[in-house]
Amino acid sequence: MSGSKKRVGMMVAVEIDSLLAKYGQAKEKHRCFGFDVYEYEADGAEIFAIHSGAGEIAAAAATQLLISEFGVSVVVNFGVVGGLTEEMGLAKTVIVEKVVHYDFDTSAFGGWVKGQYEGYDSPYIPLDGELIEKACRIEPSLKRVICASGDKFVAGGEAKRALAEEFGADICEMELAAIVLTCDRCGVPCVAIKTVSDGVEGGAEDFEAYVRSSGDLCMRIVGKLTASI
Repeated sequence: MSGSKKRVGMMVAVEIDSLLAKYGQAKEKHRCFGFDVYEYEADGAEIFAIHSGAGEIAAAAATQLLISEFGVSVVVNFGVVGGLTEEMGLAKTVIVEKVVHYDFDTSAFGGWVKGQYEGYDSPYIPLDGELIEKACRIEPSLKRVICASGDKFVAGGEAKRALAEEFGADICEMELAAIVLTCDRCGVPCVAIKTVSDGVEGGAEDFEAYVRSSGDLCMRIVGKLTASI
């Protein structure tokens, strides 16, 4: 592989069909520690896309694998999310400014608040500012949001509005806290572009109906961003 091209890791939880539709057959497909990793040369970069499956634990392991085994110098996460506010309607594409792991809670000891990890001064973990600025120049319509991330599929308006109220979050999903924490601890910049597949009153039916089209929309912006990194 050419050393002149940047190695970009793409973390994909469930929307792998959108990635395969964009990039086609991989140059190589690696089976590594239980994960499938698709290697491409595209958008001016060497791309290593990993299909993690849903959930924080799988996402952390997959992200670490991209960094440790494939030497990626930046991680791009894309995918579909639930909207927590009326503004976050179907097919609204956003960029995450910070993420909170809302079901992580050690507040019973240590002086922490809910969602706060040791070493951070708040529950909110920021993503890479330079990559956010670059993405917003490429796609000015992107709205900067707070993402609530945890190991559950949040369905229905009551649960979604509760997350929005408690954390000031705009969207929710199941992997980003793990991805950002892993990248942060390894000193690797991370950016996340998300598209809403189920609105504030939606649930599993909306997710299933819109997951592919929402993933495709996300992927178009990710391709432009990858080419500029």
